[in-house]
Amino acid sequence: MPIRTILFDLDGTLADTAPDLAFALNAVLVEQGREPLSLGCIRPVVSHGALALVRLGFGFGPEDARFGALRQRLVEVYRENLTRGTRLFPGMAELLENIEARGMRWGVVTNKPAALTEPLLARLGLTARAAAVVSGDTLSVRKPDPAPMLLACQQAQSHPAHCVYVGDAERDVQAGRNAGMATLVALFGYLGDEDRPQDWGADGMIEHPDEVLPWITKRFQRAV
Repeated sequence: MPIRTILFDLDGTLADTAPDLAFALNAVLVEQGREPLSLGCIRPVVSHGALALVRLGFGFGPEDARFGALRQRLVEVYRENLTRGTRLFPGMAELLENIEARGMRWGVVTNKPAALTEPLLARLGLTARAAAVVSGDTLSVRKPDPAPMLLACQQAQSHPAHCVYVGDAERDVQAGRNAGMATLVALFGYLGDEDRPQDWGADGMIEHPDEVLPWITKRFQRAV
């Protein structure tokens, strides 16, 4: 099937959001009288959202009565610093331009809530260019459920068989496969030492955004 649409995860695939999420977590840690953590320590858990960040910083999750307030404060600080240091990954801007130049579409499917996704994409100048944007609260379910992927296909007016999903977490691969689309692991994303992307069942893995279109060309034996 010809690939017409490329969908991306947001954190750790389309954009390097780790600096700002690390800033937010460390700000809350300092407010609570704790020592800040290094970016290298925080980076691998960024794709797993605020719950994982609070658990990393404080050692507990929703089972603790303090979690809700800490999570809310983390989100507040992050919302105020969405693009303090966030940038597209090197080569991603060129990839998006090449996708558009070939008459293909691209979009975003993320578990990040819309209240953060939409202003972030706007500040990066991407809102009007994206053929699909599905956030973590757009539907009642999130990845790895395939429903957000299928909604993105509808928005982009593409059949799942004509789509490739690029992400940096196992749930991204699961969601894409369950939706019937090809999947790529972004090895440049937020993978931890314990992650084994070779076992996730993806159709391919890439080290850099400039590998996406050549991979599609080779995989589907057609020029794009």
